[in-house]
Amino acid sequence: MDLEQFRKAGEALYHSLHLPTWPVGITYIKREADIPEQAIRPSAMGQKWSLCQAITYARRHGWHVAMTATDNFCVPSSAFHKWVDVSDEDLLESQVRQGWHKDRAAEQNRINFLKGLFTGPEGEERLQKMKEYIGFVCSPLHQALMAPDAVSIFGDGTHMHHIIQTLCYDYTTPVMSTFEGFGETCFKGAFIPFITGRAQIVIPGMGDRAFAGITPDELAIGLPASDLSTVAENLFKTGGDLNIGQPIKTLLPMSLDESITPGFSFLKEKIREEKSG
Repeated sequence: MDLEQFRKAGEALYHSLHLPTWPVGITYIKREADIPEQAIRPSAMGQKWSLCQAITYARRHGWHVAMTATDNFCVPSSAFHKWVDVSDEDLLESQVRQGWHKDRAAEQNRINFLKGLFTGPEGEERLQKMKEYIGFVCSPLHQALMAPDAVSIFGDGTHMHHIIQTLCYDYTTPVMSTFEGFGETCFKGAFIPFITGRAQIVIPGMGDRAFAGITPDELAIGLPASDLSTVAENLFKTGGDLNIGQPIKTLLPMSLDESITPGFSFLKEKIREEKSG
């Protein structure tokens, strides 16, 4: 897909799914010179934001936002993205001090799990790939300034099930995710889909909700940009005429009458008596 096709797909998904906010296109950049002039940089205003805040500004306010380590106060996310050079021990210590997990051993287990993305020949290739990048630019997809590498879509459970069904329609790559309850918007909403080529379900965590204004009923899905054509092609195809669509078409009970409740029956009988009297 070219840039215009991405824009049209973003517009179509927003309207077809009745999404509450715009789908967001995320493009990873290798140099600051790659940042479009239209993009806002928090550091240019003497500020720092988090990556999840940048995505919220894109999807809710329609802003184009560029984020590098200089713009990002969430230092661990810059470290995990390889935008800054941090030792494994220092990264571990920073997370132990956060207190997200039971103890140092639990935190080490978490980091070891994440390191699984970078093990073996494929993992090493991913690691080298990520070291090439210094940040990202995110935009509302229908107005994207650059062809995206990943797409983040927020909505409720019904929106997510429609998108998951499109990806599973031919059942060649079922959607599989792991969850830990924080830091999911930037990792699973963009980073992991980009480096693995696989979609991820996002359950926004503590930082996501505290910093980025994500509402209690919002979920998200992160897609590699290459999946967007599949979503557009297969939307609402699952089940054929039985697809519940959007807005959801629920099955309403039929063949009911006034006997459904005692009060209904009472009034019906009174009306009948009145008419017959």
